Amino acid sequence: MNRLKEVQNNWPAGVKRTRQRESVLSILENSEKPLSAPDIFSQVEEGGDDAWLSTVYRILELFVRKGVVIKTNVMNNEMAVYELNRFKHKHYAVCMSCHKIIPMDNCPMEKFVPKLEDEDFHVMGHNLEVFGYCKDCNPT
Repeated sequence: MNRLKEVQNNWPAGVKRTRQRESVLSILENSEKPLSAPDIFSQVEEGGDDAWLSTVYRILELFVRKGVVIKTNVMNNEMAVYELNRFKHKHYAVCMSCHKIIPMDNCPMEKFVPKLEDEDFHVMGHNLEVFGYCKDCNPT
């Protein structure tokens, strides 16, 4: 249970500690990619914790409200994925067939300067959705 000890040291302020919340946070801390709530739920169960899928969703929404977790809707809002807020700017490509999520090494918007009627508009961020087929699902 080394992972659990790490979670306890980085516990978010103002959030009551429960075994299920610790488990969800630990799974996100140890994931290399965003995960869906059902993926997280499966890992919670594999870890031996009892929880309902609805509980996992409530935990994730609490963590999103507290700024601990980032929720991203992909595939035209067909699927939501969650990842630990590591305060890094990231984008992903999503396979339209198997829904595999592939991290992008760059941000195509880095040098993009939007032409807006409001010249004083201050851009705070952006969302970028890239989708297609991964090498395993490529239909060609």
